[in-house]
This record gives sequence, C-alpha cells and structure tokens, in this order.
Amino acid sequence: MKNLDQRNQIIEYSIKLNSTNLSPLRSGNISLRGKEDDKEGYLITPSGKKYETLKAEDIVFMGLNEELRDTSNQNPSSEWRFHRDIYLNKKEAQAIVHAHSPHATAVSSHGKTIPPFHYMIALAGGEDIKCADYATFGTEELSNNVIKALEKRSACLMSNHGQVAFGKNLEDAFELAQEVENICHQYIIALKLGEPKILSFEEMKKVLEKAKNYKKE
Repeated sequence: MKNLDQRNQIIEYSIKLNSTNLSPLRSGNISLRGKEDDKEGYLITPSGKKYETLKAEDIVFMGLNEELRDTSNQNPSSEWRFHRDIYLNKKEAQAIVHAHSPHATAVSSHGKTIPPFHYMIALAGGEDIKCADYATFGTEELSNNVIKALEKRSACLMSNHGQVAFGKNLEDAFELAQEVENICHQYIIALKLGEPKILSFEEMKKVLEKAKNYKKE
C-alpha cells in the first residue's frame, strides 16, 4: 500500500484527538502532505468514521488540483477543501490538525480574536490568534475565511466551529493545536476576572523574534 507509514501516522494522531479530548468522538480531521504516483497532494481522514476503527486503507489521498477524489470506497473528510487550500497557500505546511476542542470552540462561538494577553500566543505565528468568520462546514466560503485568518499565522479559530493548526509534521501541528486549546482555556479563566492586561505590539514583536528559537526538539 502506498504511503503506509503516513497513513498509520494519521491514524495514530486521529486516535489522540479522542484520547486527549482535543476533539471528541468523530469530530475534527487530520491530514499530511504527500505524493502518489508523482501526483502532489495530501492524505486525509475519511468522513464520519470512528477514529479507533480506522484502517490504513480508509485514509484518502487527494491531489492538490482535485475538487473531489476520484477513486476509493471512502469519502474524504467534509473539510477537505480548507486542507487543500492551506497546502496550496502555505508551502511550509506539511501537516494539518482541525479540532473541535472545547475551549477553542467556546471562544470561537463569540467570534473572538484572542488578543496578546499571554506571550505564548506567538507560537501561532502572530501577535494575536484570529477567528475566521463563520461559514457552513465544507464550503469554499469557509475555506476562504480560514485562509484569511491564517495570514502570517499557523493557527486560527473558526467561528462557531473550532480551530485549525498546521506544522512541519504531525507532531508539530498537533502540539500547536494543544497550545491553542490551552491558551483559549486560560483566556476564558482570565475573562472571568475582567478584561486581562494586553501586551503591547512592541512587546509581541520581541516575543515573536524570540519564539523563532523556542522549539529545539
């Protein structure tokens, strides 16, 4: 089977979506940039399957120029479009994690961009974490909104929906999604005490520069 290691890695991290409570039950989706028969594309979780039942053959390959996949017994995740568009617009993106994580979803339901109340927001690549405008799941409109919110960033919230994060590999993307969920949890707690102090743009510029060397391994 082609891309067996990648398929198994997607299954491993899909199960982690449930076990870490990052995305419960069948929600969320995961993909990896890849190739099949010299065709550039990505491997993505199928639509509507329980993660613990996934097999390597369930993972769907789609070409970057495909509107819909053309072979296989499985349909790709209904969110395949924004995965494709992230890969097309973000050459550095090698893996994508989309989650309906509890705290990120709660914040997104208010359409809130997360301001720099904490310097760790810089891990998502900007001085704040944007919230993409709402659109029906799986639509071109939603994909366009996500791409806009990801400008100069590697993660964003999705209004009334959840969050999405990308990285240089699945471990990196999954860790960033966990960081976003943690930041949202902290933000909710901070708001209970009133409006938190917001770090200045100048301070966040310093933090962003230092954050480039934050992760070693």
